Amino acid sequence: MGIKLFKEPKLENPVMIAGWPGIGNIGLVAVDHLKTMVNAEEFGEIEPWEFFYPRKVFIRNGELLGLEFPINKFYFKQMGKRDLIFFIGEEQPTNGGSTYAEGTKAYRMANLVLDVATKFGCHRVYTSGAAVAPIHHTMKSRVWAVPNSEDLVAEVRSYQNTVLMSDIEGRGGQGNITGLNGLLLGVARKRGLEAICVMGEIPVYLHGFPFVYPKASKSVLEVLCSVFEL
Repeated sequence: MGIKLFKEPKLENPVMIAGWPGIGNIGLVAVDHLKTMVNAEEFGEIEPWEFFYPRKVFIRNGELLGLEFPINKFYFKQMGKRDLIFFIGEEQPTNGGSTYAEGTKAYRMANLVLDVATKFGCHRVYTSGAAVAPIHHTMKSRVWAVPNSEDLVAEVRSYQNTVLMSDIEGRGGQGNITGLNGLLLGVARKRGLEAICVMGEIPVYLHGFPFVYPKASKSVLEVLCSVFEL
């Protein structure tokens, strides 16, 4: 059990972009939209059995027909100079009742995602999420960024409409990223891979509501499109 690949595409200098649900589903919407934009093709998945309880049990005429689990799939797109791999997870695995990834299940999933990245020659991974900020909903969302290496700081500072989380006034040069979007950065660093998390701003008074915030997803998408020259 673990990774199931339907095909093994030949990729040129690929970069991985990963997304999971979170506040406002900002990262998930951005990554899924980018995947759709480039018409990426599914090529594998992480089998769900050890990570998730089934969402539904299908029964018809008294007979159990099957179980529905959250999907966690890989997609690819051959772009020429720099190909793209996408990983999209419908749910973050936990060992407890948290909404966000935690515990041994989350750590194992992060490593499985990076196993696929390294198998196909990725040296860099992007994740995406939300940045809860003291802004008004009429304002354009900035993108906060966190690289997992000092060598990436200058590059990240050059991204459009982007600020390093450590440069945000009042944060004292510190911060944290909840769930797999942050965990993946740390695991990637441990495995010698570059990784950058880009997070769209959502107003602090909206972050607790269960709806998407497309304005922030759009800002994240614009940054990713600029990085990949799309």
